[in-house]
Amino acid sequence: MSESAPAALPATLLSLQQALQQLCAAQPQVDVLPLQQLWALLQQQVSELQRQLHDQRAIFDALPDPVCLLDEQGTVLDLNQAGTLAYQRSRQGVVGRPIHLLNPDLPPDHLQPVWDELNRGHSYQVEVTNMRSDGSRFPVEVHSAAVRLSQQRCIVAVARQLTGRWQAESHYRLLMESIDKGVLLFDRQLRICSANPAAHRILGLENLPRQPAGDHDHHWMTIDEHGRQLSREQWPVCQAFRDGRIIPSTVIGLHQPHSDRLVWLSVTNVPIFDQGQDRPQYVYALFSDITDLKRDATLFERAQSLAHIGGWEWDRSTSRLYLTREAQHILGRQPPPEDMQALLDCLLPASQQLLRDALEHPQQPGFEIELQGLGADGRCFWIRMIGETVAGQRQAHRLVGTLQDVTERHRAEEMLRLQARTDPLTGVLNRDGLLEELARRLHQGQRCAALYIDLDHFKLINDVLGHSAGDQLLCLAATRMMTAIGNRGLLGRLGGDEFLVICATENGHELPEQLARALVASFTPAFAFGPQRFTVTASIGIACSPGHGDTAAQLVQNADVAMYDCKKTSRNGWCLFNQGMAQRQQDRLQIESRLRQALEQQAFGLVYQPKVDLRDGRIIGAEALMRWEHEQLGQLRPDLFIEHAENTGDIVRIGNWVLEQACLQIRQWRDQGLGLLPVAVNVSYRQFAGNELLAQVQSALNRHQLPGHALELEFTERVLIEDVPATTACLNALRRLGVRLSIDDFGQGYSALNYLRRLPIHGLKISPLFIAGIPENRSDMAVCDAIVGIARSLELAVVAEGIETAAQRDCLLQLGVSHGQGFLFAAGLSADRLGARLRQQCSTPGPDRE
Repeated sequence: MSESAPAALPATLLSLQQALQQLCAAQPQVDVLPLQQLWALLQQQVSELQRQLHDQRAIFDALPDPVCLLDEQGTVLDLNQAGTLAYQRSRQGVVGRPIHLLNPDLPPDHLQPVWDELNRGHSYQVEVTNMRSDGSRFPVEVHSAAVRLSQQRCIVAVARQLTGRWQAESHYRLLMESIDKGVLLFDRQLRICSANPAAHRILGLENLPRQPAGDHDHHWMTIDEHGRQLSREQWPVCQAFRDGRIIPSTVIGLHQPHSDRLVWLSVTNVPIFDQGQDRPQYVYALFSDITDLKRDATLFERAQSLAHIGGWEWDRSTSRLYLTREAQHILGRQPPPEDMQALLDCLLPASQQLLRDALEHPQQPGFEIELQGLGADGRCFWIRMIGETVAGQRQAHRLVGTLQDVTERHRAEEMLRLQARTDPLTGVLNRDGLLEELARRLHQGQRCAALYIDLDHFKLINDVLGHSAGDQLLCLAATRMMTAIGNRGLLGRLGGDEFLVICATENGHELPEQLARALVASFTPAFAFGPQRFTVTASIGIACSPGHGDTAAQLVQNADVAMYDCKKTSRNGWCLFNQGMAQRQQDRLQIESRLRQALEQQAFGLVYQPKVDLRDGRIIGAEALMRWEHEQLGQLRPDLFIEHAENTGDIVRIGNWVLEQACLQIRQWRDQGLGLLPVAVNVSYRQFAGNELLAQVQSALNRHQLPGHALELEFTERVLIEDVPATTACLNALRRLGVRLSIDDFGQGYSALNYLRRLPIHGLKISPLFIAGIPENRSDMAVCDAIVGIARSLELAVVAEGIETAAQRDCLLQLGVSHGQGFLFAAGLSADRLGARLRQQCSTPGPDRE
């Protein structure tokens, strides 16, 4: 046996070794071999114990949640590695310390309820807040269990962090406390588990604690919208539990007997399922207070009872129908119906079937039904029809009854249903509510029209005055439009600056076009924002069922297509949908989807329209016009794709390409001995906004060794209002390069006269819109004369664009315009054809009016 034990042996094992050595020394005759074998066996057992302890420690430290071992007094005996990370403390710094080090909020007797549960054989669970070494706190859910270690009772506590769940619950509580709709959570026993502040306010429960409540059913009596008491099984929340589906927009009344308080609610009940369960665990009740609306509807219904009621009599054997004068007035048909089929013809299909069933199977003592019909003017009405059988000698052959107009009551009820579907900004219907209403009318067989409305220049208000002014404009516009349509249609907001009106179309397109005319007129006068006034107009597209669509989606889509066509052609007006518009829309979508690829595929090209001296027809310059060779649609003009390119920002790349190609062509003409022909290039406002236009122009001119006056930049008046200081600086720099600057389509866009005297421009181009009307149209003549006068006063050059007749040219010369372009002289020419014209001009001095 060895004289000394390894240092790694535990103290107990060393003591045992020494005892064995003393035994051998005292009794030399003792056989040492068995003792050595015993010693080796003990060492083997100790090694196994050490390995098990090591494995247990590894498992203990591998647990992902903090685990703490406590004695009966709450002193920490051990802490795993996850605990040291969570609490930011070492194991040595925690072991031997009270648990209050990790949870300072625990009361002195905190272990008593824990041991009470553990002694019953249960585990103990609690949510508390733990503290890290830096003093920061975090929520945990602690699960505790009792164990016995070394004859000592201990507690194993596992802490699971709840930070994510608490944050989610915090966000949920914030939402519940912020919304203005009441929210109650019911369990399967119909107990109220939680209620948000709005629910307390609406139900008058402000004095109750805002925490899971008990059973408060005895406070209320529940009634339906007709005042009949509902049993508990009839409650909408019970239906949601029973059917496992959403019970939407149910009107109920809650009557408080002790205070005689009655609250009317519009309630939607939403069942909540636990994972894997087919029965709801809870039901959320979301409700709005509609007491005032219900009171109005009730008062109106009572007032209707004082109105005149018409009478009717029908002889089943002859089908003869007799109507009193008041009944004839209610139906509004001339001549009035004289048999039952004529009365049925006044009704919508669903109501026709309802009346047929009532007449064929009259219930004793009679029937009472409500029917929907259309008056002679195309307006929808509702009637309550009550009838009873008058028995003859053999069989019931006559029915008599009353007719009452209940249209207004239905409208009031409709308002209740529509309350939850309104646009919060303008107070009109929102998109979902409007489309649902349109779909309902179409489903009932009504012929409807959709008027799609888009506000022109709305973005200008937002950009110049901010979104608050934009919201104010939307509210003002909605108010004007509602006044314009009155009760002839229903207005809703689709989103942004887009609205929709739905109306009846029983008399063709007459009513929709009347409404469109009234809507356009409602945008006059201009809208005032403080000292500023802004003119905003509307573009409207009209689609009518059934010819333009049988569903709400088709009708709205085609009205949108017609609106887009109106905005493209004229604005401030309306267009009725046709299939040609749909094809153009299809083409436009195809164009927009391929636009970005067109530049890489070199699908763009330039043509050049000559600018001429109107006095002798000589070419004095040209305008570069872009064309796109589309695979399916052929050659496309810029007006078909430029707006989309501006909206996406692709116009900057396209504009840079046009600038480069134009400078390259000027250089080539010059190298061919054709002189330095100035070429005008159209520049988008988006190119000015990027602060790169000056560098692009300088680069193109330098690359092709051209002077600045070889290039002219044409831009619309919109450039002048986007960012005036930056635009002015850029224009001044371009002018210093020698580049000519002109405003294109002057007078057609925004009014920017204030900027003309301050901006470094060289000329104005009169829009073809005004040239087309001269010399016959006096208004166009006056506009052209005014533009020429402005240019002359500011010493600006004038170019007329779109000259197509000799009369227009002569008229412009009389006004003092000497330069122009148009089909009278040439359309857009290829570079080679224009080069040939220049060669001919160089070799043929004098007038050239080819």
